[in-house]
Amino acid sequence: MHIPDGYLSPSTCAVTYAVALPFWFVATRRLKRDLNTKLVPLVSVVSAFCFVIMMFNLPLPGGTTGHAVGMGIAAILLGPWAAIVAISLALLIQALFFGDGGLTTFGANSLNMAIIGSFAAYGIYTLLAGRSAVTSWRRVIAAGIAGYLAINVAALAAAIEFGVQPMLFHDATGAPLYAPYPLSVAVPAMLGGHLAFAGLAEMLLTAGIVAFLQRSDPSLLERRLPADGRAGFSVRGLALIVGILMVASPLGLLAAGTAWGEWGAEDFADPAARAAIAGASLNAPPPAAVPQGLQHLSSVWTAPFPDYAPAFLKSEALGYMLSAFMGVGLIILAYLALSALFSLGRPRNGQHA
Repeated sequence: MHIPDGYLSPSTCAVTYAVALPFWFVATRRLKRDLNTKLVPLVSVVSAFCFVIMMFNLPLPGGTTGHAVGMGIAAILLGPWAAIVAISLALLIQALFFGDGGLTTFGANSLNMAIIGSFAAYGIYTLLAGRSAVTSWRRVIAAGIAGYLAINVAALAAAIEFGVQPMLFHDATGAPLYAPYPLSVAVPAMLGGHLAFAGLAEMLLTAGIVAFLQRSDPSLLERRLPADGRAGFSVRGLALIVGILMVASPLGLLAAGTAWGEWGAEDFADPAARAAIAGASLNAPPPAAVPQGLQHLSSVWTAPFPDYAPAFLKSEALGYMLSAFMGVGLIILAYLALSALFSLGRPRNGQHA
């Protein structure tokens, strides 16, 4: 679901950035206000969790791969606004340092997963959980359904963005300039795998963590901190889960194949890759040549550690694990920087603004 550079036209990218910007603005202002309740440790751990869980690729029909996002648990624990910041920052680190998703398409990826996904998850969970007790099984079921539906809504949004490209942007001969497949292929290809596999992963993940928190610290499911203002055991528990996932991250390499719509420009000239693209796309063959706009924009940014594979390490598994640690470290540094930035100009104890 990480749309790479080159698959969306510049005008589409501009529109998605324009739609995402006001959400980022409001979300950042709300987070700045909530820093007074020492929310940063929880937001940073949830953001790190989202980063790492997206590294665990799952095999999907057609030889492609997919992954959970963590949008369900992020929205439930943080509310939709802080979840937007948490997921967007994870996506930005992925794009900048690891080439997972593009910079021109960062607005679209954030719109789909961080904004649409978070609000969908939060709204569905709130509706289904109702006024049930925080420790009730109804909350666990509501969380699972919310995670499942939210990731599929996000996948549908991405599929629509892919699918409108050849209709709106093509050359004089009708050849697509960016994403090559129309809605009739993009929507079923994207949703098929998410409805059957990635959505189930998001459902089990969200429900499982809610069940865990019901036993460890139910207060976080009410999105409030303990009276002393500290995040307490549950953040340590979630941090332990993130640590375990970082160590286990090489398991994400077991799923072979590329996610649908994330093929490299060079794949359009490779016979084996072309066959794989067609097989994942309802047997519709890709264009004879790489789309011109896709080829041009795909080189906009070269990540220092593309595909989570640092060049100085020969072991793919070790490089993948190191990338997980690097990504989480960068997220923690980013939140420390945000906390320091937000604290500038804030009156200290005994002072008045």
